[in-house]
Amino acid sequence: MGFRPWVHTLAHRFELNGYVLNSTLGVELEIEGSDTQVAAFLTEFRAHPPELAQMDEILEEELPPGEAREFVIRSSRVEAGEFVLVPPDIAICPACLADLRDPSNRRFAYPFTNCTNCGPRYSILRDIPYDRPQTTMVEFPMCAECAAEYHDPADRRFHAQPNACPACGPWVEFRDRAQRLAERQEAIALARAMLRAGKILAIKGLGGFHLACNATDDAAVRLLRERKRRSDKPFALMAANLAAIEAFCEVDGAARRALQGIRRPVVLLPARPDCAISTAVAPGNRTLGVMLPYTPMHHLLFEDGGFQALVMTSANLSEEPIVYRDEEVADRLYPLADYFLLHNRKIHTRVDDSVVRIFEGRERSIRRARGYAPHPIDLGMPVEQILACGGELKNTLCLTRGHYALLSQHIGDMENMETLALWQETLAHMQRFFRIRPRAVAHDLHPHYLTTRLALEMEATDGLERIGVQHHHAHIASCMAENRVRGKVIGVAMDGTGYGTDGKIWGGEILVCDYAGFERMAHFRYVALAGADAAVRQPWRIALAYARDAGLDHPAFLSAVSARQRQVVETMLDRGINTVETSSCGRLFDAVSALLGLRLETNYEGQAAIELEAIAAPGIEDPYPFDLDGAAIDFRETIRRVAADLEQPAVAAARFHNTVAAAIAESCRRTWRDTGLNRVCLSGGTFQNLYLLRRTAQSLSDDGFTVFLHSHVPPNDGGLCLGQAMIAHAKLSY
Repeated sequence: MGFRPWVHTLAHRFELNGYVLNSTLGVELEIEGSDTQVAAFLTEFRAHPPELAQMDEILEEELPPGEAREFVIRSSRVEAGEFVLVPPDIAICPACLADLRDPSNRRFAYPFTNCTNCGPRYSILRDIPYDRPQTTMVEFPMCAECAAEYHDPADRRFHAQPNACPACGPWVEFRDRAQRLAERQEAIALARAMLRAGKILAIKGLGGFHLACNATDDAAVRLLRERKRRSDKPFALMAANLAAIEAFCEVDGAARRALQGIRRPVVLLPARPDCAISTAVAPGNRTLGVMLPYTPMHHLLFEDGGFQALVMTSANLSEEPIVYRDEEVADRLYPLADYFLLHNRKIHTRVDDSVVRIFEGRERSIRRARGYAPHPIDLGMPVEQILACGGELKNTLCLTRGHYALLSQHIGDMENMETLALWQETLAHMQRFFRIRPRAVAHDLHPHYLTTRLALEMEATDGLERIGVQHHHAHIASCMAENRVRGKVIGVAMDGTGYGTDGKIWGGEILVCDYAGFERMAHFRYVALAGADAAVRQPWRIALAYARDAGLDHPAFLSAVSARQRQVVETMLDRGINTVETSSCGRLFDAVSALLGLRLETNYEGQAAIELEAIAAPGIEDPYPFDLDGAAIDFRETIRRVAADLEQPAVAAARFHNTVAAAIAESCRRTWRDTGLNRVCLSGGTFQNLYLLRRTAQSLSDDGFTVFLHSHVPPNDGGLCLGQAMIAHAKLSY
């Protein structure tokens, strides 16, 4: 992160002798001088580290005087079995952006400009320590001018490992399926022209390929949807600058900080109703996911102001991992793009874009990847070396060592061989980088998850101790871990699917738990799920089950369902054929969405609930009635009231959200009375719903609870592996 050059400069400033080096133990430095000089150095060292650096631990030792007569940067050293933390990829800094735009600068319009304060790290790293020979930049020997910068302590490119220029570094080309059409600056100019003309481009970026088109060109956006087989799921956008984003989104101070920060995630923002962005970018959604350019090449694509925003979505077919190898382009991207903007710097580790929302003035992670991974979670306590496999959806894996949890970048849904290969590839990279040989492997209890089968194989082939972890216990442990919470808490886990200890599908859970175990205090009343995965894709099935359970004979939404389909599902429910009982909060949201006629079938996970949140009327305070019958939270009366309010769906949606929040709060109050616990952790994918999260958190806070939320780790299954690791550690410790 530019740490050694900074130390070198600081030591020269205070006229100290000695050295600094990278090792697999960390950064090691030795300084020699008078007491006054050393004290002044240490004061500055602690107070003003480089912007990108995070010093988690400083160990000091006094030494006898040595032989040093100057201060130098020594070659990196590898200590057997030891590790250092790997830096994430960082957005281009203002100084490099100025170089990029200065016609008199030798890096004018050069799409790989970087310095010690910015540029690729994790995506190009082959092994630690982070030195150029250990990166994919080893293929580009520095020219004399770049080498002089690299070795000059006064230069901001001093020891910048990816340092390069047009004379010695990577370059870009623009091509169609048959031939190269342009190179270097001409390639980017031609790419801009084709985007203006409504074409779809595959663009090789930092951690993989994007598919891009003009976001205000409705025909281009719809064609991209057709080619990508992605009918409704929102596309991410990239805009030239903050002013461009403010033209089509509402942006507050916290969002501005997230957008302009060094990590440059996709930020989910409220869309302005009159914006020029194609409605096909995010159908049925009140938000847009927007990011600012984070590489020099992105800035160059916007250089002439020819478009307000670009769709910048992962280059893959729906549900497959992002493409990142040049050799994959012909097979996987030729059917999707008209043209291809490529470069010859290899990507060693594919890393998708990160996604965040803003809540209570803070970033809340939705998808943790570029810019964040593999930055560690400091647990504040030592843990065993453990591999946690994560869940089936939105998968990430976790390795633990020392007092760190090291979460992978977003891997995706474990539903195909391509994602399995990415999981295995990511595990191999992380074990090599962090020198971890896990003692145990933690996994979800669901017997049919691919990650469970992987854990079984590791138990058999590698002799790892295998530890099964209940899904919702892992959610709460994940929230506890990132907030460094110890002892027992009330855990509110709300999501779509999680295998319960009774063999049923859980998802609306009030738990009392610590890392060592949990007790289920309350849950949403069970309702039959007809057809399992089919019910997730067709919310009308679960709506029918809820309607029958509530005594509704002829719910209006069934007029849009064929008589034959209805008869089949009713038979399944009557006879218990291919059904499983569920307490899922996510399925309850799906049912209400279908009941209101919003979404009878879905094209992506969470679509029904997202569209239900989108129509909820503001300013509605009252909930519907519900019952707490022992351990069961009963929404039958809620369903009857929703069915009576079909003529005002926006009001019904708001009152339903209020009802779920009220039911959670009342269940927590009862648990407080029964246990004396007043600390609550909120976790699970349903809490990505900001309406529900805001209402629930505020109600609990008003009642005197201390509420813990996710921030650095997603509340969805992307954070599951952290909780699995912490629970496995607790079980190994007893």
